[in-house]
Amino acid sequence: MMAPRVLISDKLSPTAVQIFKSRGLEVDYEPDLGKDKEKLIARIGDYDGLAVRSATKVTSKVVEAAKNLKVIGRAGIGVDNIDVPAATAKGIIVMNTPLGNAVTTAEHTIAMMLALARNIPQADVSTKAGKWEKSKFMGVEVFNKTLGLIGCGNIGSIVAERAQGLKMRVIAYDPYLSPERAEELGVEKVDLDTLLERADFLSLHTPLTDKTRGIINAEALAKMKEGARVINCARGGLVVEKDLYEALKTGHIAGAALDVFEEEPARDNPLFELPNVICTPHLGASTREAQENVAIQIAEQMADYLLTGAVSNALNMPSITAEEAPRLKPFVRLSELLGSFIGQIVGSAMTEVTIEYAGTVGEMNTRALSSALLAGLLRPIMGEEINMVSAPVVAKERGMQINEVRQTPRGVYEGYIRLEVKTENSRRTIAGTVFSDGKPRIIQVKDINMEAEFGPHMLYVINEDKPGFIGALGQLLGDAGVNIATMNLGRTAPGGEAVSLIEVDEPVPAEVLEKVRALPQVKWASALTFRL
Repeated sequence: MMAPRVLISDKLSPTAVQIFKSRGLEVDYEPDLGKDKEKLIARIGDYDGLAVRSATKVTSKVVEAAKNLKVIGRAGIGVDNIDVPAATAKGIIVMNTPLGNAVTTAEHTIAMMLALARNIPQADVSTKAGKWEKSKFMGVEVFNKTLGLIGCGNIGSIVAERAQGLKMRVIAYDPYLSPERAEELGVEKVDLDTLLERADFLSLHTPLTDKTRGIINAEALAKMKEGARVINCARGGLVVEKDLYEALKTGHIAGAALDVFEEEPARDNPLFELPNVICTPHLGASTREAQENVAIQIAEQMADYLLTGAVSNALNMPSITAEEAPRLKPFVRLSELLGSFIGQIVGSAMTEVTIEYAGTVGEMNTRALSSALLAGLLRPIMGEEINMVSAPVVAKERGMQINEVRQTPRGVYEGYIRLEVKTENSRRTIAGTVFSDGKPRIIQVKDINMEAEFGPHMLYVINEDKPGFIGALGQLLGDAGVNIATMNLGRTAPGGEAVSLIEVDEPVPAEVLEKVRALPQVKWASALTFRL
């Protein structure tokens, strides 16, 4: 039997090559191949594994040409350069190293903050030019200043710890940070407006999602105190660059330090013209230690999978043995979907998650099911970087209490999964099972029994059970050109509270959703999307 072949198409530590070879794999190290898409497409069909960083773009065309590819390993966190859905459709596992760059990125944030406070890059250029402009580069202390963190997960919490060592006050806006975790970190949890008003330095540490894109825009910048400073070492797109440019030009914002940009590589950006802006070329993860760590991790993970079938840190597959896979697979999918449903409708920090495995499901590998469920729960909040292995760690870091309960089934179903999520001010529940056709089904929402299939685009409505509601909702959607595929209903009692799950052919536009929410019988309405 031929040894598996691995291609490394980006610059990676030589240690990775040594690990592959020591494990008996054939490896080709071609760090410039990833820059040439056509050459990569021509070559990729010969390999079982592909190890990349950020330069290689693993597009759908690359995936299509990868006739033998079984695993793609990203040495780092972000997978923006990999078409994960295309890989998933073809049965290719996508792995990353979610925790390898945390300390390095946090340290870069602190370095950028200090450089910004003391004008270090500008003063360096001036002094080397033979000038001696002490008064021009008057700085500010960070001592006793307030650092506002948007996002207080793995990297944000390390930044908080380092900032506290500098005797800074640290406040954080993170809807999913529990009060207990905030207290443990010594961080004051605040809402976004309060953070903007109080922060002397603002630093972003949140993934780029639909909810966080453009979170620092003209409106947000206007709320900040005059003379505040902005640091972004997280993701381009969190800051609206044209709005930041205007705030810097007027002097309302004293300075900015940016490691990431809306468009990368950033070669021609108006922000480069401003003297009060410090820019680095996405160096957050660029230390020898971090690159060595992620190279070792991805090589070990890929070798384990190609030689033994063991799966670690996969974005599109949980840790499942070959023997368990056929029976477990549809329930893993169900778990992800149930988690995603709740993850899309919670609006504050999740404090407690209870997963109830009833009947035959309780006899399965519930650890894999819980990992899949937590990944589905956290991914709408934290972005696509959350995977089935890292999700339990992230949940624990955020102070979420996870309960697993096995019990005998109730009702007509032999086995099902029920999820209950408590936040600071709400309780959400959903239950589901897998029918004989292998498809996941919803069997209960908000403690109300019903039956519904998952669809790619759905509308979830909580309403008063009053005559005329269904007609009014159908008329509204019809007038907006939104076609209903299926509609499933349930209620507590005649005239009581009711739920509606409507599958539609296309995503519900935001303006249509607002009209649904404005209907007199409606208590709640959310547009949901699912990857099926």
